[in-house]
Formats: sequence, structure tokens, C-alpha cells
Amino acid sequence: MSHLTIATRESRLAMWQAQHVKALLEQLGHQVSLLGMTTLGDQILDRTLSKVGGKGLFVKELEVALDEGRADLAVHSLKDVPMELPEGFCLACVMEREDPRDAFVSNRYANLAALPQGALVGTSSLRRVALLRAVRPDLRIEPLRGNLDTRLRKLDEGQYDAIVLAAAGLKRLGLSERIRDTFEPVQMLPSAGQGALGIEVRSARTDVIAALAPLVHQRTWLAVAAERAVSRAMGGSCSMPLAAFATLDADTLTINAAWGDPEGVLELVGVRASASVTDLAGAVALGTRVAADLRAGVTAKGGSVPLPGAAQGPV
Repeated sequence: MSHLTIATRESRLAMWQAQHVKALLEQLGHQVSLLGMTTLGDQILDRTLSKVGGKGLFVKELEVALDEGRADLAVHSLKDVPMELPEGFCLACVMEREDPRDAFVSNRYANLAALPQGALVGTSSLRRVALLRAVRPDLRIEPLRGNLDTRLRKLDEGQYDAIVLAAAGLKRLGLSERIRDTFEPVQMLPSAGQGALGIEVRSARTDVIAALAPLVHQRTWLAVAAERAVSRAMGGSCSMPLAAFATLDADTLTINAAWGDPEGVLELVGVRASASVTDLAGAVALGTRVAADLRAGVTAKGGSVPLPGAAQGPV
């Protein structure tokens, strides 16, 4: 038995996720406490993430707590974790995935098709903007920042006709009744890692990595490793309208990836590939190949994809 401290954001959803991991670790015999923190990403709500530093704003303070020894592990929504972690940090665990789909939430309309022409839809994701415009170019789409409760409040105040959120967060907080419709992946491809929880630790903390091993869901990890490899090879960040979603059937991993133009000028580009995969290296290789095909497709349509940064490390 050991004592472990979990660093977590203080939003209601983040606290639920941390409490979930805490309960599972306690069942394994560990003593666990929480260290709640407010990140810069939680504080800056008047600008889109792509304009203020990206998803890393949600994890930096938690990483500082890990580095200073004030916490042993940090629980993240994996879709919010940057593709490249700082030196000395790693993903020690990926847990079983919740519903990876996007949810249509509205107080007046049953689904996307029911929205009248020119209806106002809120989302903070360039991916969702691009995919929504590919289906309904007539809609007005405006940024929507804040935690889950804040976004729902803005909808309830009448600021939007509908909003699009991750189904997993709504379900985890017992808010499934707010979901009017769910987008199947063929309608709106999820972002890399959506619906999965990732646990970050200092790479040197082999004791914590060992403690987390029973929580690992290997099939989910293979799928999200492929998705994150697509995003990493594309130079992915919240400033890129990129989707990647993988499913595993026996040992066959299938990835669908898409790149969209949030301005709606260029046609949506999609790629699909499958391979027999049994380990993380194979999943990363497939994702990297899909990214190359996707980049070629974007270029062929006259688009431009930034080159990825430094050499890529393991997922």
C-alpha cells in the first residue's frame, strides 16, 4: 500500500474524473488524496485555445505539481493532452474509453437537421467547426469556452440555438438527458483520444507506473495511440481542424481521419486504413501512415498543413 496524490483541475468534470481514479486506486489498497488546481486554460475564457497557447494550458500547472513532488499523478481528459509531453513526463495509463462521440445539445431543436437556416451553434473546437460547416454551411458557428456547466448555462440563457459537446463528459456527470442527439462517427469524426482518460506521471516514478498498471485498458490504449500518432505526425494542436478515430476488432485496428477547412473553402479530406496491430508500436506506425496519406490528400486539394515539430517520441 502507498499514499498517492492526484493533481486535477477543479472543474466539476475534472473532479469527477479524479474521484473516479481515486476510488479505483483505493480499491487496490492505496491511500489517495486530491490536489485541486486552477489552470491557465480555465482562467482564459474570452479567447479560443488556438489563439492563447493550445491545450497545454490545461496541463502545465499539473505538471509543475508533479515535478515539485506535490502530486504523484495527474488525471486528464486525453483529448486535452498535447501530443508531445515535456521531457521527463509520460502517459502511464490510458483507461477504458467512455462514449467517444459528439453530442448535439439544444433546448429547442431535436437534431442538427432540425436547426433553421442561420441558427447559431456554439463550439470551441475547430474540428467541430469544419465538420459542421461541411454538413450545414448555412449555420452561424461561434466560439464557446468555459467548463461544461458554463457552456450549458450559456445555452440555457438563450445565447445559442444549440451547442456541441463531448458525450462522455455529459454522461460522466449524469447529464445524459441533455443530449438531444448523438453524432455517429460517420457524421462527425471525434478528436484523437476523445472519451478516454489518460494519467500522466514523471517518467522516473516507476512505483506510480506500477500502481497504475491494473487500471490500463490495453485495447483503448492501442486505439488512442494510433489516433494521437495521426495528430502528432500532422503537427496537430487545437489550431488544426483535425479528427482521428480508431476502432479495434480482434487484432485489426481501423483508423478514420479527416482534415477540414474551418472557413469552408476547401472540401473535407478523409482517409481510412486498417492493419493487424498487437502493440503500441504497431498502432503508432499505422497512425503515422494515415497522417502521410491525409497530408497528401490535403495538399492535392490545395490546402496546407504545417510540418510537425521536433522528432516524435513514443505515445
